[in-house]
Amino acid sequence: MVTLETPRLILRRWRAEDVAPMAAINADPEVMRWIRDGSVRDEQQSRDGIRAWEREWESAGFGLFAVEVRATGELAGFTGLSVPHYLPEVLPAVEVGWRLGRAHWGRGLATEAAEAAVRFGFEERGLERIVSITQAGNHASERITAKLGMSLVRETVNPSYGRRVRVFALSSDQYAATAR
Repeated sequence: MVTLETPRLILRRWRAEDVAPMAAINADPEVMRWIRDGSVRDEQQSRDGIRAWEREWESAGFGLFAVEVRATGELAGFTGLSVPHYLPEVLPAVEVGWRLGRAHWGRGLATEAAEAAVRFGFEERGLERIVSITQAGNHASERITAKLGMSLVRETVNPSYGRRVRVFALSSDQYAATAR
């Protein structure tokens, strides 16, 4: 079972006790503002999401990690890799994504977690390219993509929700040239 550690975080697979705290994160309208159509999710939808993320781990060999704060053991949210089926025009692709509860915003935790996920994708899974897809106007996520070394490659519309999105990308060669 894959576990990654950063100075402040543990990125690990999901546990049953993660459902309630992830559901609380998903129930926050401000957290969900830039996710799909902006709708919040309840506990059952959060449980179903975690199950789907775990299935992707089994089928693809990568997925979304539960992000735990090392100092407290608290679930901060998720980060990791997934296939962005919702945007067929970029496929085949692997996307790095993140979602943290508001209590964990503004401290660089999303960047720290996403950097670990990108490193895992390139160094452990041998990916050639990783993308990040953000909704237009989500400047906080765009700052993270910049810190990851990603460049804007296209703007388009999410066909499921009609919202404008921006696609950023980083190749394995670009990553290798700047890896710390």
